[in-house]
Amino acid sequence: MALVPETVGKLMRLGLDVSVESGAGDTAYFSDDDYADAGAQVMPDAATGLAGADVVASVRPLDPGYADLLAAGAVTVSFLQPAADAETIAVVAERGATALSFDLLPRISRAQSMDALTSQALVTGYRASLVAAALAPKFFPLFMTAAGTIPPAKVLVLGAGVAGLQAIATAKRLGALVSAYDVRAASADEVKSMGATFITLELEALEAGGGYAREMTEDRAARQRELLTPYVAASDVLITTAALPGRQAPLLVTADMVAQMAPGSVVVDLAAETGGNVEGVEAGATQDRAGVRVWGAKDAASAMPVHASKLFAMNVVALLGLVAAEGELVLDPADEIIDGCAVVLNGEIRKEAR
Repeated sequence: MALVPETVGKLMRLGLDVSVESGAGDTAYFSDDDYADAGAQVMPDAATGLAGADVVASVRPLDPGYADLLAAGAVTVSFLQPAADAETIAVVAERGATALSFDLLPRISRAQSMDALTSQALVTGYRASLVAAALAPKFFPLFMTAAGTIPPAKVLVLGAGVAGLQAIATAKRLGALVSAYDVRAASADEVKSMGATFITLELEALEAGGGYAREMTEDRAARQRELLTPYVAASDVLITTAALPGRQAPLLVTADMVAQMAPGSVVVDLAAETGGNVEGVEAGATQDRAGVRVWGAKDAASAMPVHASKLFAMNVVALLGLVAAEGELVLDPADEIIDGCAVVLNGEIRKEAR
């Protein structure tokens, strides 16, 4: 949910009247009464609310039919990618409205409180380790018993951004022996601070602006996969988290690499919805590859809707705090945050699919 009851008052203090679609919060355990008690008006359906809305907040982008109900000058805030949501973007532009995307929010200090990619990565990274532990046919922690010693599971995390670090921290709390790799050399200290071992490969680092990794050449990618193969084969659990905003996820693990893992091993791919870090992964499915279970994430944050919603709703409040002043919308194209995340601004498409 893009709105939780505790954020209704925050939006009202910005000078906004707040409405919510009836039943929208049910699966996140927020009832219509909760919203009404907080001061929101509960609308019978989405179309009714959209008809007179100046601002529309959602998690997924509006579908084209709903976008066609926007008033001229209205603002939508959601996750939105030019390459994947071209039809909705075209309709928003036709309506003379504005679409702000959390996918394109610049990673600068002023925007930290608005950074929904980071807040949701926290949720998905935590979720990844729980899924892996549930799928694994063995313990994560070390157990010393009268019947003998059970060694800890070996967990390998590829990608040490927010999701990867949270996956590391959660796996460590569950008692696993954790190692990790990231193309950014700066990640080594963060991985070690979590109590995990950082894998160093004889390859150049790939740093990019805003805390992201930059894309690599195919030759380098192939060499990286070759060097990672023995680490993957030795792992009981592999968690992959590498993503490039708005682009296809990098292929980190081939089917042959998975085939070298022991039966009973588990692979969790958080990038499955954007092509996957693991060759052949299917978003929303669990595959059995000769005894290796490969789980492809699909909308993983929604499996933990209470806190995912609370975090995202606070990101929404922070972004609207930038554009709403005493009930008036002010969109300054010279502001680097607006310039960065405005896919459409007052009917003008500013971010084309790449």
